[in-house]
Amino acid sequence: MARRSAPLLRRLVSSPPPPPLPGHGGGARRTVTYMPRPGDGTPRAVTLIPGDGIGPLVTGAVRQVMEAMHAPVYFETYDVHGDMPTVPPAVIESIRRNKVCLKGGLATPVGGGVSSLNMQLRKELDLYASLVNCSNLPGLPTRHQNVDIVVIRENTEGEYSGLEHEVVPGVVESLKAQRSAKFRLKTYGPSKDGMMPVHCMVITKFCSERIAKYAFEYAYLNNRKKVTAVHKANIMKLADGLFLESCREVASKYPGIQYNEIIVDNCCMQLVAKPEQFDVMVTPNLYGNLVANTAAGIAGGTGVMPGGNVGQDHAVFEQGASAGNVGNENVVEQQKANPVALLLSSAMMLRHLQFPSFADRLETAVKRVIAEGKYRTKDLGGTSTTQEVTDAVIASLD
Repeated sequence: MARRSAPLLRRLVSSPPPPPLPGHGGGARRTVTYMPRPGDGTPRAVTLIPGDGIGPLVTGAVRQVMEAMHAPVYFETYDVHGDMPTVPPAVIESIRRNKVCLKGGLATPVGGGVSSLNMQLRKELDLYASLVNCSNLPGLPTRHQNVDIVVIRENTEGEYSGLEHEVVPGVVESLKAQRSAKFRLKTYGPSKDGMMPVHCMVITKFCSERIAKYAFEYAYLNNRKKVTAVHKANIMKLADGLFLESCREVASKYPGIQYNEIIVDNCCMQLVAKPEQFDVMVTPNLYGNLVANTAAGIAGGTGVMPGGNVGQDHAVFEQGASAGNVGNENVVEQQKANPVALLLSSAMMLRHLQFPSFADRLETAVKRVIAEGKYRTKDLGGTSTTQEVTDAVIASLD
């Protein structure tokens, strides 16, 4: 038997590989076909908010690429700016109707009692989960390799929720009351007039459980192996303790996913020292903003990290990390804003809308341009304009 097999084995080894299947070319073959439901190809309306600063530049890049791909989406555009007192009702109604929004950065005034429109959108639409993808892009040099982190942040309560008011001169209170809520109270010493400034932060069982469920569900559906809860329960024993209690309860229902916990200050140190140890991270509101921007900077910069905010019924996609999402006057004047983050966020949006092949084409084209290195904006070490990068992505579309 062995003697008969030897000539056959030699012929098999020396034979040329079989030709590619018709229609598949020489590249990777599709092994599973996406079978749409009737009507899945119907064009979908998307609410578009260009926003402030570099927002119109990068959202304009997205529109050009979508048109070049003939993607089955069309945009309802609204002029919204961060210095407005509120988000116009017509914008909220559009997002409620379309279920999906793509937005550029909205400038948030520092101090002065002006409410953040970003926070207004999240609360009005109950976009309770913020998700930021922080991973290395092939061809983009970074200090650390093998970084692939997803930061999932609770979006509606905590210190960062922006719910505050001045009770009397010298006393500022930030409070969201909810039944069965445990909260922490911070005091910051007497002011010049002898009054005591006060800041209240509420964390609830309901919101902690649903963000933990979202994080574990995300890990399960995306074949992620570990979820890390970020906290400060060694000091904030009641509030962050409640958050950890919720995470532990949810973790017990996912025995196939490793669960661990890390104190936020140690987390920041570990991120800059050994970021590849993290997979999915779930955090309360304030910590999540800090962790996401740190992880984005480590993985390649905020200009290339996609993200979005999602709730039960609506989703808003935007640049993942908030740092630099509005840019500065020089970048706007020179037309050199980096469109990569929002283009990748748009790919996330296309998957959310169940247009996977369009999402794959867009993501592949963006990554191809980054890997080639010929067209990069200043933040990535290049000199290209937004339009030059956009044109390169369009030329790289399959």
